[in-house]
Amino acid sequence: MRILRILVAFLVTVLTAHAQSDKAADQPVPDRSYQLLRNDEDWTFLRDRALRQDFWDPIKYVPLRNHADDWYLTVGGEAREVWEQIGNDNWGQQPYMNGYLNERYMLSFDAHYGKHVRSFVEFKSGLNSYRIGGPRPIDEKKLDFQAGFLELSTSKGTNSVALRVGRQELEYGSGRLIDVREGPNVRLSFDGFMIKSKIDSWQIDGFAFRPDLDNPGFFDNAPNHAVGFWGVYATRPLPRKMSLDVYYLGLDRRQATFERGTAQEVRHTLGARISRPVATERSGLDFDYEGLWQFGTFGSGNIRAWTVASETGYRFPTVPLKPRFSTKADISSGDNPGSKTLGTFNPLFPKGNYFGVLATTGPGPINFIDVHPHVETTLPHKLTASVDWIFQWRENVLDGVYSVPGSLIRPAGNSQARFVGHRPGTELRWQVDRHLWLQADYGIFYAGRFLKETQPGRNLNYWALWAGYKF
Repeated sequence: MRILRILVAFLVTVLTAHAQSDKAADQPVPDRSYQLLRNDEDWTFLRDRALRQDFWDPIKYVPLRNHADDWYLTVGGEAREVWEQIGNDNWGQQPYMNGYLNERYMLSFDAHYGKHVRSFVEFKSGLNSYRIGGPRPIDEKKLDFQAGFLELSTSKGTNSVALRVGRQELEYGSGRLIDVREGPNVRLSFDGFMIKSKIDSWQIDGFAFRPDLDNPGFFDNAPNHAVGFWGVYATRPLPRKMSLDVYYLGLDRRQATFERGTAQEVRHTLGARISRPVATERSGLDFDYEGLWQFGTFGSGNIRAWTVASETGYRFPTVPLKPRFSTKADISSGDNPGSKTLGTFNPLFPKGNYFGVLATTGPGPINFIDVHPHVETTLPHKLTASVDWIFQWRENVLDGVYSVPGSLIRPAGNSQARFVGHRPGTELRWQVDRHLWLQADYGIFYAGRFLKETQPGRNLNYWALWAGYKF
């Protein structure tokens, strides 16, 4: 009888443990990652105190009302320090080494008042020290709201609608057209409204905004009334882990400057994108292909512009260093100032580091052709290393070279040369833990024939050291 009781107890223990294991396997793994847009994070799984394992978990889910799980507050933030050093900025127009310190501090409060009402507030502070010539608008903002919106929504899930009103951040697709400007010290935000809807498998956003003007003081940012931005952006999943994006975007700028001059720009963009994410567990192909057409008016003339962008990669996650090899190939239209139609492509509000580590120094994705091979590897202790090489030409030799935000930094002059230059670069990043990361960047832009013919045409070099902490 004693042996029988021992056997029964053993079987009960094994079966109970097996049942608990199956139940745990059925439960999704909580997403503890920090998103680019902090308002996209969901920490409601921490209402289960047994899942709290991090120092910051107690402020990720703070109940606001007794016996109401959907009344809660989430607090988040970050600190980032960057030392940047640029030599021969704009290929020698500033012929010296400019080194400076950028500091960024952000703090957010995401409050949910039941299932249908939500408020999100995020503060930002960007400080710049030692830069020759003083801070640029992207470098310094003493203190202001990065975001502050009220959201009213129906039930979550399929066939739901949400209205957001106030200051917001935007980030869509690969970031080639709409991004928060994460690389610079001061991120970009917009004032206006957005309607977010889920219809079957489609996520459809409609919005109307004005970008914020970043003034350097305290709470003195204001919407730029000289610029209007509106659109509809729709995305849905496809078989084989692919996704499809289709969109219409409108832009109205009272004073837009291109090689041909300055006038009011009213530009409409129609585009589509198909992509597959980078493989994580098994070897596989990833890609990101996008094409768009732009039309509208520039002063008394018309606009006809376009771009095609591609990235194709292959990762080997099961071999040492888990290397990924990829190549970007992009082309965007330039302008013939002698025609009555503006042909210069406008990248709207793009992500800088899509075009490499020299994003803050240019050139940008306007009137250009580029080929961009890239290799990245994963080293022990969450250390990653990457090397890339960008080769760039002008699409139209009658148009100049522009910065990433779209300002003309080198007119075409009398040069008929197409080759702008090439830039090798490398990046080393160490994700110390979930919160702390360190990074080092280095790159040299070797001036090509066009830059040497239009002078100055010195080689530009850049390096930066980054340290960041998120919670």
